Amino acid sequence: MTDISEERAQRHKARMQNRKAVQDAEVAAKTVEKGLLIVNTGPGKGKSTAAFGLALRMLGHGRRVGVVQFIKGVWQTGEREAFSAFGERVVWHTMGEGFTWETQDLERDITAARRAWDKARELIGDPALSLVVLDELNIALRYDYLDLAEVVDTLRNRRNDLHVVVTGRNAKPELIAAADLVTEMGAVKHHFAAGVKAQPGIEF
Repeated sequence: MTDISEERAQRHKARMQNRKAVQDAEVAAKTVEKGLLIVNTGPGKGKSTAAFGLALRMLGHGRRVGVVQFIKGVWQTGEREAFSAFGERVVWHTMGEGFTWETQDLERDITAARRAWDKARELIGDPALSLVVLDELNIALRYDYLDLAEVVDTLRNRRNDLHVVVTGRNAKPELIAAADLVTEMGAVKHHFAAGVKAQPGIEF
């Protein structure tokens, strides 16, 4: 056993009781239930990873999930393989053709982005889905491949119980303003800087 005096233990208990009372009151005051527009942005790693973690959580509650990948190409990724195990509970569309520096074709990139947005609108309109992940949509918006006003308007006017997660660096201010939850992931340290290559299970 640790060497904690009875007085210290009682002080700690009193503090925690007070904290619990404050926390319980704050939680009880939150009464709104609605679908959230969530944006994961910033220069740090983990934006898509966080979105897929949320998708897994939703599946754990017996819900259905839709995913549209705007930029990532047709290469096989660990997350796509893992989510395929859920069968029809996950609707997955990889619509991109790789990053713009790989395609080097502006018209092709714009066409792919618009095709992905059409699919995204289809999933947003599907009442069977509880969560839609729009992976790297921020990249398509950053390069003006899509009409920003149309995208924001569609996301604002989705049905009330649908959660949508948008990922990618450089989220547009208009999208941030429309969102309910925005997380900016910072880049503190990255293994690429030390010459470590992309690895299965970490980057893809």
